[in-house]
Amino acid sequence: MIDWTVARRVGGLALGEEPEPQLLPGDLIALAEDAERRVVAYTGLRPAKPLPPPEAVGRRAWLDANLVSMQRMLDPVTENIGGRFDGLPGPVRSIASAALGAQVGGLGGLLGRRVLGQYDLALLDGDVVPRLLFVEPNLREAADELAVDPAALVAWVCFHEITHAVQFGGVPWLRPHLAGLLQELLSDLDPNLDLRELLKLPSAEDVKAFVGAVRSGELFRLVGGEGKRATLDRVQATMALVEGHAEHVMDVVGADALADLPALRAALDRRREDRAARDGIFAWLERLLGLELKVRQYTLGKAFCDEVAERGGVEALNVAFASPELSPSLAELEDPAAWLARTTP
Repeated sequence: MIDWTVARRVGGLALGEEPEPQLLPGDLIALAEDAERRVVAYTGLRPAKPLPPPEAVGRRAWLDANLVSMQRMLDPVTENIGGRFDGLPGPVRSIASAALGAQVGGLGGLLGRRVLGQYDLALLDGDVVPRLLFVEPNLREAADELAVDPAALVAWVCFHEITHAVQFGGVPWLRPHLAGLLQELLSDLDPNLDLRELLKLPSAEDVKAFVGAVRSGELFRLVGGEGKRATLDRVQATMALVEGHAEHVMDVVGADALADLPALRAALDRRREDRAARDGIFAWLERLLGLELKVRQYTLGKAFCDEVAERGGVEALNVAFASPELSPSLAELEDPAAWLARTTP
């Protein structure tokens, strides 16, 4: 249903010209090993398997990796809804498929110009080996844009991504729980396409016409009523915990390792006011579904983790990772005291 060839072409157009590769400052492998030691020591979470080695990649390599992940996630969904177009003439089906591919690829290209690092985890395919990606040209450009030390920025981003690797490697229920929620959420999607408008396009090959429209509107609608809304809330609450915890940990361990942490935090917070500046496949999925609350929920997630750790230490915070039932709801993210009351013996 999605034309992934078009997705790759349009993603490349949205990325623009690939900058000449340069070495990142410092030893990325040593940085990752140091980050793992610090994150494990603070959180007490211990990965069951060795973490993936860090990889410095260009924008195109990041896009290619994430298109593979997105294809694994969306192909089962679009196969279910493909019957909606079975009665249409072949050229119209081709245009619809190209339109979906263009929007998926266009969003990926926009994100690929901004993402700094990513723990690339194929949630819906447990056989895929995770990767730890650092987008070299974006890290260099961000350091210039934010007027911060490039080496410090790379190290700080490394703390964040290593925390994600430790979370998913050290919390056995987290990956299957989130995968199950996503499968339930994605099982009832409807493509947001106006076929009358698509018929006005000259051909499925005219993919550049889609790029300018990628920034507006969602590609898929969520349908299914209150049950689907409840699932969406659980997905967002879990991701808010995961992202908020990573933000909390990168600040705690960064305080000991980085002299200019306050300046880094202030600069990165300003940058993240742009929704496209966040990392990974979840930011991509958020844009495809037209979700507007995720930035706020990530802020809530960090505030929740900060307050819980301040009140009860890291031991209290780790209770949130003990089981799905003990993780906070959306309402409890706004009221850490209520969550502590529920989970403290």
